[in-house]
Amino acid sequence: MYRPAQRAQRVQRFNRLLVGAAAVPALLLVAGCSSDSGSGSDSGDQGKASASSGASSSASGSANAVKAAAYAKLPEPCAVLSKKTLGELVPKGVKSAKEGKSGDTDDRSSCSWNSLDNKGVKGSQFRWLNVSLLRFDSDASRGEGDKLAQTYYEKQVKDAQAVTGAKGTRSQPVAGTGDEATAVRYDLKKKEGTFKQQTVVARVENVVVTLDYNGAGLAGDKAPSADDLAKAAEKAAKEAVAAVAAANGDGGGSGGQASASPSKSAAPSKSASKSASPSKSASKSASPSKSATKKS
Repeated sequence: MYRPAQRAQRVQRFNRLLVGAAAVPALLLVAGCSSDSGSGSDSGDQGKASASSGASSSASGSANAVKAAAYAKLPEPCAVLSKKTLGELVPKGVKSAKEGKSGDTDDRSSCSWNSLDNKGVKGSQFRWLNVSLLRFDSDASRGEGDKLAQTYYEKQVKDAQAVTGAKGTRSQPVAGTGDEATAVRYDLKKKEGTFKQQTVVARVENVVVTLDYNGAGLAGDKAPSADDLAKAAEKAAKEAVAAVAAANGDGGGSGGQASASPSKSAAPSKSASKSASPSKSASKSASPSKSATKKS
């Protein structure tokens, strides 16, 4: 009596095992589909991340761009001052212009003049004038041209203020001369006499103009007025700054439109490193200023 019942129970357990076994592949199939779906989602997320990274890199490259330098060239150095101005500063040396050597006159140039008013036994008046111009390009690795020029401008002013042997050094800002300008004056004794040195350093956009002017009374002649020399030097510096603007088609002198050349170095070429130094004959007798002889 119990055997049929036991057999029925075994049949029921067997049927339940079959049903369970049939459910396993279905579960595996569902799990497999779920896994594939997750892989696709990850791929999409990676694509979005890659696109985001690319956009970020593009934005970063744009942020690294520098403003183009305002001025692309320099004026002819021996033509930055008018004959009238030269006649006032170097009355006996208007035609004595000597251009400094330069490998690239668009980046660095200079010109110097000598004047000697020889009165024989009564003495002589000596004048020496030098104008140096230095231009900086904008560069992605070093920065904007006007910022580089500003750094060099500050160095030039400090050099002029720290000349060995200088007496009574005074500095003052010069208004209306480029973006910023400083005049430095002092006396310097040499074997020929006491020289009255005037150095005016001016920056206009990405160009620095350094004007050195000195005078002395030689062979017993009286020393020139330092105030008169200072006024003359400041006037000449304004004229030189205006010449830079005019050479780049900027009549207003407030920054012309010129594209920067990223391939150029922001520093002047080595071959032009000697261009801002005065001639040997002038430097022996009348070049006490470091700013006139020492360049970057």
